[in-house]
Amino acid sequence: MNLFARKPVTMVSAAEALPGRPAPIPTAETHFLSGLPLKSPVPAGMAEAMFGMGCFWGVERVFWKLPGVWLTMVGYAGGHTPNPTYKEVCTGLTGHNEVVRLIFDPAVIPYENLLRTFWENHDPTQGMRQGNDVGTQYRSGIYCADDRQRDIAEASRALYQHRLMRAGRGAITTEILPAPAFYFAEDYHQQYLAKNPDGYCGIGGTGVSCPIGLGV
Repeated sequence: MNLFARKPVTMVSAAEALPGRPAPIPTAETHFLSGLPLKSPVPAGMAEAMFGMGCFWGVERVFWKLPGVWLTMVGYAGGHTPNPTYKEVCTGLTGHNEVVRLIFDPAVIPYENLLRTFWENHDPTQGMRQGNDVGTQYRSGIYCADDRQRDIAEASRALYQHRLMRAGRGAITTEILPAPAFYFAEDYHQQYLAKNPDGYCGIGGTGVSCPIGLGV
């Protein structure tokens, strides 16, 4: 997706960002795999999480396979433009990241396990890119639903940084922020690799295991 495209690698300011629109853009009604309403509220006993780790097509597939993940959806977050379109995000002039939002059952899959999947399935040291996908929309990010998620995420970053240094890797550039507004991406992006099994996936890890629950 946007392979080798030249994109801005610095964040656009709010004053320079595209204006967007007041109403949400159309998206899918249901999840392509489960048939659940894509805009389902979070059921009692479940929780939500949000991650950015490169092209959201491949990221969503990584997470929908996990037992305990009840619903996945892709969209845009962390920028300035309200209700952006994909084409607008791709200009770098909205400030948004491509993200995956999850609803999960913590009794089946703790948040720590989601973080392990996050760290191990992309390279969090690359700044505004993932591999050949270059631009602010491909930055590494953890967007926390509450203070507990933030504390766990920050602790996991420190642990993984230690492991990366031992492997000769660089500094983590992942941003850890309170969850911003989430804007659903267009219909065709939702569960894209289930609809197009041979479609582009730029997701790849460093080969360094995450030490959450494993010891350092």
